[in-house]
Amino acid sequence: MQWLREMWTKEGPGIPKDAPKRTGLALFAEILVREWWEMVKLNILFILASLFVVTLPAALAAMARVSVALVEDRNTYLLRDFTEAFLRYFWRATPWGLALAGVLAICIQAIRTYAAGARDNLMLAAPLAIALVATAFVAVLACHLVVLMVMRDLPALRLLRRAALASVIRPLPALAALAFNATLWLAHILFYPVSVFMPATFNFSLGMFAVAFGVHRAVVLVLDLPEAMQPCKPTLHKIIDQRRSREGEQACI
Repeated sequence: MQWLREMWTKEGPGIPKDAPKRTGLALFAEILVREWWEMVKLNILFILASLFVVTLPAALAAMARVSVALVEDRNTYLLRDFTEAFLRYFWRATPWGLALAGVLAICIQAIRTYAAGARDNLMLAAPLAIALVATAFVAVLACHLVVLMVMRDLPALRLLRRAALASVIRPLPALAALAFNATLWLAHILFYPVSVFMPATFNFSLGMFAVAFGVHRAVVLVLDLPEAMQPCKPTLHKIIDQRRSREGEQACI
């Protein structure tokens, strides 16, 4: 049984220290190729942990914690890290999951209502557009919030404010990650029954990895801005410019 235990507890393959640093889609593909087996196992752990439904938010948080470690190229001991994160974030993730699910349900119901009414009354097109934008923002906010939660222990109000700030600063990567998730499930539907094993093998873990990869930069940015909300301190744009200049100097070195 030694081989079975090592399959879940051994370190990932890692990357050579002298390898050139990649960015964007190239980095996403590199991590995916390197960690695909870890993602398959992570997907199985997530499904098992969320079987009771009420444990779904904690399972999502645990999967996000492991996904962030993959994005940051840190050593992961999958079973241990997932279990510790699941237990650690259970009571924190569950209320957030219920709240966000409730808000999304209200937004979706508003879209359905206004869409049905807009067929006969064009005046309802404006509130329909507002409902669509609000739904998209809540989805982007949820992506940033779950990654923020597993990267830093913050009070609830501060966590929400930082997630909202990150959603305003860089919404497009989160939207791209959500579109990637939608594409995964659309492929599962279109190619069924050939794709019957997609949800069981990688849909959930790959989707969460895409979210963590997409929002990681914005999350790190807002975590590095402890005084960004204070009017007496430098403005947000100045701090962002300073951070970008530091990154440019490090790249030159």
